[in-house]
Amino acid sequence: MFRPLISATLVACALTASFTAAAQGPSDYPTKAVRMVIPFPPGGGTDILARVVANKLTEVTKWTVVPENKAGAGGTIGITDAAKSAPTGYDMVMGQKDNLVLGPYLYKNLPWDPVRDLTPVAHVAYTPVVIATSVNSPYKTMADVLAAAKANPGKITYGSPGNGTSIHIAGVLLEKATHVQLTHVPYKGSNPALMDALAGNVDLLVSSVPSAISQIKAGKLRALAVTSAKRSTSLPDVPTLDETGIKGFDVSTWYGLFMPAGTPAAIVTKVNAEVNRLLALPEVKDAILAQGAEPQAMSVANFDKFFKADFKAAKQIVEDSGAKIQ
Repeated sequence: MFRPLISATLVACALTASFTAAAQGPSDYPTKAVRMVIPFPPGGGTDILARVVANKLTEVTKWTVVPENKAGAGGTIGITDAAKSAPTGYDMVMGQKDNLVLGPYLYKNLPWDPVRDLTPVAHVAYTPVVIATSVNSPYKTMADVLAAAKANPGKITYGSPGNGTSIHIAGVLLEKATHVQLTHVPYKGSNPALMDALAGNVDLLVSSVPSAISQIKAGKLRALAVTSAKRSTSLPDVPTLDETGIKGFDVSTWYGLFMPAGTPAAIVTKVNAEVNRLLALPEVKDAILAQGAEPQAMSVANFDKFFKADFKAAKQIVEDSGAKIQ
């Protein structure tokens, strides 16, 4: 008569142990390669920073972290891939403000919700947006650009990494702040936009600093302004828009790692600790700064709070900008 009771007790104990193990996560994680989805093409700011982190994690921890580019739709295709993956800790994505905070308010019927379907793991860096032009362009300053735009509404073109990105939003907000009409030319990532700007096929490049800094420092692009409240550490000679007379303008973006919702907390905490440890290394700091971004570590709790607050605030920003995905 005690056998059913004993069996039930054993099953309950086994389930409790199983749930406890799942909550804690495997102590030997990872036991296989970890995939890092990069939701933009090779060569852009997100790709560059993601590979810095992936390569250094592999080197320092001896984990195998494999970057995988999945571009399209302003980064939402790669996010979809990661969000729909199993929450085992073996799939992560280098997300950013563009696709996780702005995208959901711009794209209709996304198959995921960033708060519900993703878990913030580690904040990596932030960066202002830079407005640049070919060194052969007639525009030497923002004043030159605005004068031309006012004289010829819609004639001045600017390239961005795509519709719905923070860079696209920066361009729209710039138009509103200066009361000019520009023509937006969206590309499938930062690098194609950069190539066309260098060739003079678009008048302006609106870009993350990491995507454009190498060509700026090589003297092939002329940086006219950055969109942040303070100057970029990597481009200290480039004025802010506020300094050029466009007062109160402050648009920047950030980058961070996310995993599917339901990933064991112990795995999330472990990855966070390792990424934060990397961000404190001088060579990693230098690598990120060299790309025009500013490294910034956060705890899991602080990143979660930061992300949710930014997502909530973005609704009004997108509405005020009037930006739409055609």
